Amino acid sequence: MRDQNVDRGNETLTDFLLLGLFPELPYISILITSILLLYVAAVAGNATLILLIWRDLRLHTPMYILLSHFSLIDLALISTTVPKMAINFFSGKRNISKVACGTQIFFLFALGGSECLLLTMMFYDRYVAICNPLRYTVIMNPRICLQMALVSWSGGALNSLINTIYTMHFPFCGSREIHYFFCEMPAVLKVSCEDTSLYEMAVSVICIVFVLLPLGLIMSSYLLIFLTVLHMNSPEGRRKAMATCSSHLAVMSLYYGPAMIIYMTPHSFHTSEQEILSMINTIFTPMLNPLIYSLRNKEVLAALRKLMGRGFFLR
Repeated sequence: MRDQNVDRGNETLTDFLLLGLFPELPYISILITSILLLYVAAVAGNATLILLIWRDLRLHTPMYILLSHFSLIDLALISTTVPKMAINFFSGKRNISKVACGTQIFFLFALGGSECLLLTMMFYDRYVAICNPLRYTVIMNPRICLQMALVSWSGGALNSLINTIYTMHFPFCGSREIHYFFCEMPAVLKVSCEDTSLYEMAVSVICIVFVLLPLGLIMSSYLLIFLTVLHMNSPEGRRKAMATCSSHLAVMSLYYGPAMIIYMTPHSFHTSEQEILSMINTIFTPMLNPLIYSLRNKEVLAALRKLMGRGFFLR
């Protein structure tokens, strides 16, 4: 592998330089190899979950249909960052063109925004199922479910398109070194020649819409769910309801916590610790989500046993 600090032959004056993941860390190759293993696990886990939901008719319900879209987002999200990071590391190059950087920002912001909206839809699905079960099949029919997914995808894409165009219109100067392993919007804004503080405020407002508002709705729904569960007469019903909601809460904590710190703090306060949060958002969370939703879910495990024949492996 060539030296990353020497090989600049193919870089142009318009390219950005991705410094990579913790460039000063010794034995960085071990970390990169570990991340590639996590990437393979995330791709396999999410692809398997999508396949199970698509093949098994018992999983053709609103909750699992929304979950399949969630897995598709995770699959795309981790594929937006890890392959480019690995290519740069093993080739010894650090450059990324302005177009490629803008494309990466677009997909990251679009997928992140879609995930925020979709998490809200998934919690609404659980709220209706637990708090209004008699009307569940009427409220959460396949057409409504498809509309929810389309709103999530299109809302994230539209918001990302506007922000990406505005971010990349700023003039960039100086070293163009991005202290991240991918083109994260706050990190890109740091190499701009202009004052971007006003735009940062606008991004914070957008994050209120895409992060804090959905988070508030989710927490309100969960409070109502919790109160409903307390009044259930069946211990088995209470256990099943809380198990389902706890999976949603675990995913919500993994996603919303880092996202609020990354996008709702001024870029002047961004430190190496926030690179860890970016890793959680773009690598660890997509890898953990299939495990959270499948290992504690009897329906998914049953579909997996059916797919594998007799299911001796899972026994």
